Amino acid sequence: MATPLNRTVSESALLGGSLPLGLLRPYLLGENDGDGIGPGLMAELKLLARQPALLVACNYGGTLTPVDGQTTETLPLDSAAVALRALAALPNTHAAVISGRSLRDLAAVSRLPAEIHLVGSHGHEFDMAFAYTIPQATEGVLQLAGNALVERLTARLGVAQAERLVTEHRLAFERKPAAFAVHRREADPDAAEVATAVAREVAAAYGLSFIEDGTVLDLCALPPAKGAALDKLRAQLGVSAALFAGDAASDEGALGTLRGPDLGLHVGPRATTARHQLRDPDAFARLLAVLFELRRAWLFGEEAVALERHSMLGDGSSTALVTPDGTICWLTHPLPDSGSLFAHVLGGDPAGHFSVGPVAASRLLGQRYVDNTMIVETRWADVAVTDYLEPSPEGITQLVRVLTGSGTARIVFAPRPDYAGAPCAIESRGDVLHVVGTSEPIVLHAPGVRFAIESDGRHASATGRVDLSQGPIVLTLRCGDPEVHEPDPAGEPERREAVARAARAWVQRLEIPAVKPSLVVRSALTLRHLVHEPTGAVLAAPTTSLPEGIGGTRNWDYRYCWLRDASLTVLTLVELGSTEEADGFLAWLGRILASAPGPEWLHPLYSVTGAPLSTEASIEHLPGYAGSRPVRIGNAADHQVQLDVFGPVAQLIDALSERTGELPDAHWRILVQMAAAVAARWHEPDHGIWEARRAPRHHVYTKTMCWVTLDRALRVAHRHERTPDDGWGPLAAVVRSEVLAEGWDDGARAFTVAYDSPDLDAAVLHVGLTGLVDPLDPRFLATVAAVERELRVGPTVFRYTYDDGLPGLEGGFHLCTAWLIEAFLAVGRVDDAEDLFARLAALMGPTGLLPEEYDPATETHLGNHPQAYSHLGFIRCARLLDEAHRGAR
Repeated sequence: MATPLNRTVSESALLGGSLPLGLLRPYLLGENDGDGIGPGLMAELKLLARQPALLVACNYGGTLTPVDGQTTETLPLDSAAVALRALAALPNTHAAVISGRSLRDLAAVSRLPAEIHLVGSHGHEFDMAFAYTIPQATEGVLQLAGNALVERLTARLGVAQAERLVTEHRLAFERKPAAFAVHRREADPDAAEVATAVAREVAAAYGLSFIEDGTVLDLCALPPAKGAALDKLRAQLGVSAALFAGDAASDEGALGTLRGPDLGLHVGPRATTARHQLRDPDAFARLLAVLFELRRAWLFGEEAVALERHSMLGDGSSTALVTPDGTICWLTHPLPDSGSLFAHVLGGDPAGHFSVGPVAASRLLGQRYVDNTMIVETRWADVAVTDYLEPSPEGITQLVRVLTGSGTARIVFAPRPDYAGAPCAIESRGDVLHVVGTSEPIVLHAPGVRFAIESDGRHASATGRVDLSQGPIVLTLRCGDPEVHEPDPAGEPERREAVARAARAWVQRLEIPAVKPSLVVRSALTLRHLVHEPTGAVLAAPTTSLPEGIGGTRNWDYRYCWLRDASLTVLTLVELGSTEEADGFLAWLGRILASAPGPEWLHPLYSVTGAPLSTEASIEHLPGYAGSRPVRIGNAADHQVQLDVFGPVAQLIDALSERTGELPDAHWRILVQMAAAVAARWHEPDHGIWEARRAPRHHVYTKTMCWVTLDRALRVAHRHERTPDDGWGPLAAVVRSEVLAEGWDDGARAFTVAYDSPDLDAAVLHVGLTGLVDPLDPRFLATVAAVERELRVGPTVFRYTYDDGLPGLEGGFHLCTAWLIEAFLAVGRVDDAEDLFARLAALMGPTGLLPEEYDPATETHLGNHPQAYSHLGFIRCARLLDEAHRGAR
């Protein structure tokens, strides 16, 4: 009969639920490791559950089942079997049973499924062929030993016939592939004692290993090898840690192989070398259930907060994410691509967080940005927190959190430097918490708060409570300042007002369209704070590895400056009336060009410092957002050939010079270099805008952008009376002719992703959007219809549907949705543009932010957050719709 535990674990095995807290509480809070899972064992289980690849192995009789022997009572406990199977069903998790039974008997009696590895004969028998490898001489020895054993027992117990050993004394005998066994479970005590003595004598006489495994006595031709079997499974499965549980003396060999994060358990009362003992198989079954829950939560994320519900803080140098319930879940220091101090969004509490909230249960009332600022307010009934990053000298990050209200607030400060990979401690010195063991100073000023500090031996956390009815509490986290700095809580309101005043002054200078003005302002502020002011570089997004498909592997690091993304970002701000970001970016690009071997050899992306990226790598100890692995740092696209990047730079310089009426020599030099790069390499295949990890192709979007580079260079030269290169005009004509001839596919009735390919790609909309062809050209009209028909699903547009050489799926791309809206307007389909734009706006998060993608099937936002592409596309559509409305009037 299924117990509540069995049913719950069965449901969890389908990855659709988790064990209720009421069921776990007795094991989480148990004081005695023999009766429950005490704090020490729980700490080790949590560490084990977070290993990249895990093996859970155990003995059979006495560990998975309360009895051993040959009867049907030796079936494993239902709860143990279900939990073991559930563990084996998890990704990167393996389960095994290593038993003294023969493999055939183990498989028949246990009835365990194929996904659980079975090893018989005390670690020697991995498959049925083992029985045929036993030498004939060994078979003879076992036969002789078995006969001698029965003869001596007959004489010692005074029975006339051997059969009476079974019928009267309840002994049982079994021939195994490499052993002769005596089963004593049902034998009378005297017979069991005699059998043990005789078996030991016979084993010694015939040179066999004597193994007492519960109530089973084995006379083995081979020594016990459970330790060797465990090591073999480790190597075969490629695991990084193992749990082994046993109850017999023969299990000590396997326990002796454990090291590092491995965990050894002994089930039962006998003496053992294992660090922890459990009372009985039922306790072990409960432990397996808890381990499953811990690992499932680590693998699949602990109730991951929807991406679009995160709000971004920014000060022009650093960024942070805050969840709707007031948790700082992402912060890096000192650079955007530096290691994280808090990475809760990628790994839950163990990855680091800075949380505040009411002590008493209280409903969350909401979160909002203070109007036209990057200051975020989160409110409960009697507690509120106001968060912002305060501009500081270069190299210093200062996060300010102001707690107000009438209730009692709880504060948890849990820094985990370097993606939770570096150990650290916390020391309390007066009103200041010092993070100890880091490469740079990190301090939390918390006047009026007393913290309790706890450590798990690797990381420390500080927890405090404070009564807010006595007045506001100002928490100031300051990173990277070698000098002693004492922020004045009394001056905080004035400093906050200065931060707000600066943001509002910038917004007031913008030309905001009448279409969705508040969302346009939020998008503009977001783009501005993706600009790294100290260098002028622009981030594609402030995060890494937020997945393009939940549970998938399309998880990329976007904390870098792509030439394409950055150009389009600052171009969007230029079109709103802010040019300082464009000037800063072009100065940054000019410094890179000065050290490059030639403009045609520009990388697609750089770090904000202008340095090439380090090798792409994975952080194996982080489970990823909602269990989406791997967590990547670095980006291998740095080594790709992306020849479209020159076009957006040329578009930027064209728009900037038109806006200001000026063309500085430095900008003209960059434009000339972009045109030279196109002339040098336009004819080559490349990896394209979408950075497909496959062989380069002649992408239609890339060729279009090569034409754009030359066309805009000629336009700028004419506007500002500069002398263009004589080859620009003829080359632009050649590129355009080739795109029209090779980029169109008669079968698809559209421009397609690449020459000689029938596959559709939303990026080819730029053939018309850039002016390479007239938007009313029948070929462009057909392409718009094809994109809508094949790539649009509800409120979103997918980039493409062809195989891009990567596993897994992804969502629709918000930028592609914006392109289709723009295309609708270009071809005169204003009502369709209005409808799709309204659907895009409805996807905005509660504080006005958008990640990269949206899955219409699951209604889930995907990708790094917030994404520059998404917000710049939204702003452009709002501007174009506003122009369309004004033109209609």
